[in-house]
Amino acid sequence: MRLGLLKRKKRSPEMTGESKVVAGHAVLWNAVTTIGRDFRERFAPGSLTNSLRKADVRALLDHDTGRVVGRVSAGTLRLREDATGLLVEIDADLTTPDGQTLAGTVGRRDVTGFSPSFRVLEEDWTTGGPLPLRTILEAELIEVSVVSFPAYPQTNASLRDAISAHQRLIAKMERDQRLRGLA
Repeated sequence: MRLGLLKRKKRSPEMTGESKVVAGHAVLWNAVTTIGRDFRERFAPGSLTNSLRKADVRALLDHDTGRVVGRVSAGTLRLREDATGLLVEIDADLTTPDGQTLAGTVGRRDVTGFSPSFRVLEEDWTTGGPLPLRTILEAELIEVSVVSFPAYPQTNASLRDAISAHQRLIAKMERDQRLRGLA
């Protein structure tokens, strides 16, 4: 009789609880960039507040509408304003080619930036300096993309492991049991 090693079937991310999150800031408040050679631009703090309340924003790869990697209404894209700017979290679906591309290129640091697509609703222009400066006071956010060449080079995207709410609850229960001497 011949004994062989049993090969373990690789389990999907859903089965193991493994997944990846791409996170970073797609907008940094008051960070200035040059748009073309025409003008400078910056976002004022809170300029996206109204949009975030009502918009069903998508996350894309390189502004390609055929490569959706997250969506607010699906819960796979989370957006919130913080003291720094617009914080983005995208759940990378490792069972899809675009999810693998997203996690792979950001994880290797080949792609490190975000680019928002937006419609300006209120702005303020000032002259002075080498080019006019547009301050975006209110904008409607349409989508955020993970990109190789962001217009705002200060943006950042990085990869981290995701811990599900279920996994956090189990870890908390185990810690509580250990503290009580039950485990």
